[in-house]
Amino acid sequence: MKTQTLSIVGILLFSTGIAMAQVNNGVNININSDSTKTNNTKTDTVKVIQVDTVKEVRIVEAPAPAPAPAPVQEEKKDPPFKAGEIGLRFMPTFSTFNVRNSDGNTIKGEMAVSYGYGGMLAVNSKHVGLQLEVIYNQISQKYKDRDLQRKVDINYLNIPLLLTLNTDKSQCVNFQVAVGPQLGINVGSRVTTTGNSDVDTVQATLAVKQADFGFAYGAGFDFALNKMRTVKLNVGFRGVYGLLDISDNSKTKATDSYLILDKTNVETYSGYLGLSFVF
Repeated sequence: MKTQTLSIVGILLFSTGIAMAQVNNGVNININSDSTKTNNTKTDTVKVIQVDTVKEVRIVEAPAPAPAPAPVQEEKKDPPFKAGEIGLRFMPTFSTFNVRNSDGNTIKGEMAVSYGYGGMLAVNSKHVGLQLEVIYNQISQKYKDRDLQRKVDINYLNIPLLLTLNTDKSQCVNFQVAVGPQLGINVGSRVTTTGNSDVDTVQATLAVKQADFGFAYGAGFDFALNKMRTVKLNVGFRGVYGLLDISDNSKTKATDSYLILDKTNVETYSGYLGLSFVF
């Protein structure tokens, strides 16, 4: 009886150990009627771990594009100022002076257009300058002597030295006023007579002093013709009032001749057109 009880307890302990081994090792042991056969089955265990991923989605407004920078405007700079100036002059001229007819009467002749040509050289600041010109000019006067028409031509090399006052020589347009003395050198003169030669019984003699001196004045505009303002068109007015008597009464004359010029000074009025170059 005692032996039978121990056998049952042993069987129970054995079975409990087998069950615990199955739980711990995942091994199934089947006990058949034939205790000599053992079936071992290995079961792989796959563990699945689920990870919850939380994604936060934010809607962010894109920043407004920065305004485009304003275009940089280049500052307009005036070209560098240059003080020197050289140029050419063309001067249509009207003149007036007193003449004498064969009867000895002093008369005013008719103005006649003549032409002058020359050049200029100047040194300038923006508002003040000193200008030297050399102008070859012919002054003319027409008058009637009885039935004859006479024309007096006197050629001068005029040299004015002018003080110029300017609005601004560096600008595209400049207004200028000029004043100063003028020296005139007589380089030739003549008298031309037309009409009935039978009436010309008295010879007209033209006697002119070798030099004249006067006061020159005028005004005009300079227009720049290029971007650098180094080429300029010059237009304006020039007047000259002679301060000396140009007649030369020291000349001897024949009994059948007379001196055309009475005591007189010369007044001239010219327009001028020029082209100058700044350097």
